[in-house]
Amino acid sequence: MVLASTTAPAPTDEAGELLELSRGFREGDEESFAAAYRRWAGMVHSMAWRTTGDPHIAEDITQQVFFDAWRGRHRFDPQRGDLAAWLAGITRHKAMDALTARTRITASVRAALPESDARPDPARGDSPEAALDRVLVLDALAALPVTQREVLCLAFYGGLTHVRIAEWTGIPLGTVKSHVRRGLLSLRRGLGGPRGCLEG
Repeated sequence: MVLASTTAPAPTDEAGELLELSRGFREGDEESFAAAYRRWAGMVHSMAWRTTGDPHIAEDITQQVFFDAWRGRHRFDPQRGDLAAWLAGITRHKAMDALTARTRITASVRAALPESDARPDPARGDSPEAALDRVLVLDALAALPVTQREVLCLAFYGGLTHVRIAEWTGIPLGTVKSHVRRGLLSLRRGLGGPRGCLEG
């Protein structure tokens, strides 16, 4: 009598795939770089756009982030953190640099204007408080598990519906909804309560 094998095919291990991609990126594999860009460029652009409020600046930041990440890939350690979090960290720095530069330019322009023309316009959302609020949200996002972070970025920064996120990522719709719900709860705990920008 021949017994059937009890060894079932190993399920797809998303964490293992991400680790393999991260290692390939670290080692300079160009296919891994292309895969990383396809997977996370949208997240990087959305974070940069949300922080700066300018899609054109966000596009420039996205290119800078991946250029700098590739050039400095030897500083990335896959054993200490995932690649998405590392890219998010670079994005935060680049976005803050862009905000700082824009603030300097704005201050210089206002200094050259008559006092009546130099008053801040709250409708533009360019106050230091608004910028700080965006940075705090990005910091809280960076602390989330990678899949939750990606799903939330696509939902709130990319403006995608749950159905579109499921189609775009290949994650089951019910799992997408679960990630959004749990991610929002984690963000609200991390930020000390509900935030208007998370009510999207």
